Amino acid sequence: MKIILVFVTTLDGKVTKWGDVHVQKWSSKEDQTYFKQAWNENPLIIMGSGTYDAEPFKAPVNNRLIIMTQNPAEYKDKEVPDKLEFTNETPSKILERLKKEGAEHILLVGGPHLATAFFQENLVDELWLTFEPKIFGSGGNFVVESKLEVNLHLLSSERVNDQGTLINKYKVIK
Repeated sequence: MKIILVFVTTLDGKVTKWGDVHVQKWSSKEDQTYFKQAWNENPLIIMGSGTYDAEPFKAPVNNRLIIMTQNPAEYKDKEVPDKLEFTNETPSKILERLKKEGAEHILLVGGPHLATAFFQENLVDELWLTFEPKIFGSGGNFVVESKLEVNLHLLSSERVNDQGTLINKYKVIK
């Protein structure tokens, strides 16, 4: 099973602009198109509840969306069987369950708590990171403050616009 974490960041490592979680307000059109394509090509997506709460997603038509939350009962009325689910399982428990269900490819799409949890359990295989040529100075990081050491190997780098937006894909060295 391949686990891919996708993020967009500024050159100073911020994934939110001064704490505003709406990435669409500052990321390039090219990154947004790239993200939509990655979303559409992956049948199984995991997201943190903070990201979900910032802009609640409807049950996807062609994907299954799993939201990690400490309080899944709060979202009971939003669940759609096999389309939108909420869980408080640990990353390893979720992956164990999904592997038994035959999952081969999972896209992790957000939240610094989600990214940190999967990195802490050494469960990320690839990091797809878009670098936008911006500096915000303050805002959220794509991992929460935690002692991590994640070594990466660059698989590819693509410049996608004249401004210099780069989409880099890394393999996590385990």
